Amino acid sequence: MATEESNHVSNGEDDRQEQEDEKMEQFFALLRNFREARNKRKQELRQRDDEEEMSKNMKKNKASNLGDDEQPSWVPRFEWEDFTAEIEFRRPLIVFPTPYNKKQEEDDGLDLNLTLSSATV
Repeated sequence: MATEESNHVSNGEDDRQEQEDEKMEQFFALLRNFREARNKRKQELRQRDDEEEMSKNMKKNKASNLGDDEQPSWVPRFEWEDFTAEIEFRRPLIVFPTPYNKKQEEDDGLDLNLTLSSATV
């Protein structure tokens, strides 16, 4: 009977050990999956950066490929009439209130205007 009980106890420990091993395997599998996902994302970002850099370089090269003989397709040019023509607005302009122009009333009889004068004492 003692051997049966010891086998039963050892089976319980084996079950616990197997459960712990399974948990550890799951944990390490999660770590591996996380690392793979991280590395994949890094690679995608690097590829995107490389593509953007290549497109920038191509644009620079395209702009620099215009020779001295070639001119850009459109060159802005202004005439004096552009600035002197009458402008018509679609909507009425916003009218700002006029400044307050009433004369100051002297309530206290004090002269609040500052002037420079030479006073003799």
